[in-house]
Amino acid sequence: MTSQRKTLPNWRWEALRTTLWFVPAVLIVVGTLIFIVTFKIDAAAYSHQIELPTWLRNGNSQSGREVLIAIAAAIITVVGVVFSITILALTLASQQFGPRMMRNFVRDVGNQVTLGVFVATFVYSVLALGSITVYPHGNFVPHLSITVAEALLLLDLAVLIYFINHIAASIQLPAVIAGIARDLESAIDTEFPTMNDVDDADEYRSDSRLQAEQPAELLVTIEDRGGVVLASRSGYLQFVGYAHLAKIAKLVDAVIRLEYRPGHFIVAGRSVAKVFPRGAAQQVERALDKAHVTGPHRTLMQDPVFAIDQLVEIAIRALSPAVNDTFTALTCLDWISSGLSRVSGRNFSERVYRDDEGRIRLIGADWSYPKMVNRAFDKIRQAARGMPAVIIRILDSLDAVVEATTCESQREVLLRQGEMVMSSSRESVADQNDLDDIVRHFNILSDRVNALNSPTRDEVI
Repeated sequence: MTSQRKTLPNWRWEALRTTLWFVPAVLIVVGTLIFIVTFKIDAAAYSHQIELPTWLRNGNSQSGREVLIAIAAAIITVVGVVFSITILALTLASQQFGPRMMRNFVRDVGNQVTLGVFVATFVYSVLALGSITVYPHGNFVPHLSITVAEALLLLDLAVLIYFINHIAASIQLPAVIAGIARDLESAIDTEFPTMNDVDDADEYRSDSRLQAEQPAELLVTIEDRGGVVLASRSGYLQFVGYAHLAKIAKLVDAVIRLEYRPGHFIVAGRSVAKVFPRGAAQQVERALDKAHVTGPHRTLMQDPVFAIDQLVEIAIRALSPAVNDTFTALTCLDWISSGLSRVSGRNFSERVYRDDEGRIRLIGADWSYPKMVNRAFDKIRQAARGMPAVIIRILDSLDAVVEATTCESQREVLLRQGEMVMSSSRESVADQNDLDDIVRHFNILSDRVNALNSPTRDEVI
């Protein structure tokens, strides 16, 4: 079926967001431009072209230098403190939440803007300091620039107070988990179309011209007679330019079948795609180098499962004997159930791109609802052996997701997880009262699945 997903953000923009230099660099440029404007106004006032208000006249050149030197020295000291606090927060995040959570802190806009505001103020103060000049007929004192530097100092004080509060709040586990959950919801909205989008796509495909080719027929042809495209380098697939590949396929009059999706690890020299006809494989291989972005780590772009893995990692760390933080694991399960409930109501159709004539040009690697559910619960279920509170919350989470499902096959996947939880519980939970509570919650899940699996509700994923 034709893809109707939202426009994806550019991967280059996402890469810039995950740095501590981009926003500060932009703010330095802004600070420099502000200085150019204020300097020109000061120069016009010095040559008596305009008249500045009397309250802007803040002393002679010596006092102006002292004020700007004090501001610059204070700001650069605070920059060192802010940078140290940021590094400390990153270290704590790596130790407590796992190394994959460090990127979430690095891409935090609050941290980036704080560093940027302080550095921009320092640059502005130094430029203003350098503009103070001694002339034979009188000293040039940039009164407006000095006043703006003092205003920026007050702004920096407010930003410092915000930063301390922001860091204190952002390293708390509930805030970290909720932030990852928001990223998961955003990734789900980007990757999976709503049912309304599917209805629109079905209406579009009603044109008989678009029914000439079906993905299942092409997949057999590509598998039997297609040419193999090899990966040029190893790494995690971070971004796929689907639209670009579809255009290339149209230019060479071919059909491309991708074997990997973002989040998968690609090994150099291994097959990453197949192309029909076979002769177009070389051209497609060159296009894949431009359309595929690989790197040493996974990202949230086009990879909602990565957010699920982050929540799972925090949960299993909390359940380890060294930490034994049950409530953190319960919080992760709550947000996992929220994300899976959101994705359960979306379309899990295969990613297919057609050209203007309705011919299929690109078939992407499809998503799997069972794999997403298993990825969310398997490791937590295994780590929670003998922990009734966590086991019960897993069953409650499954029950919450069942209510959001749209077809019987989804509910069977969730019920299978519940059955594995029960099997593990009978082996690991010693107290009969605890086991009875677990059985009661499992029965609630099972009854709900059976009630929803009526013939009138049967659908297909």
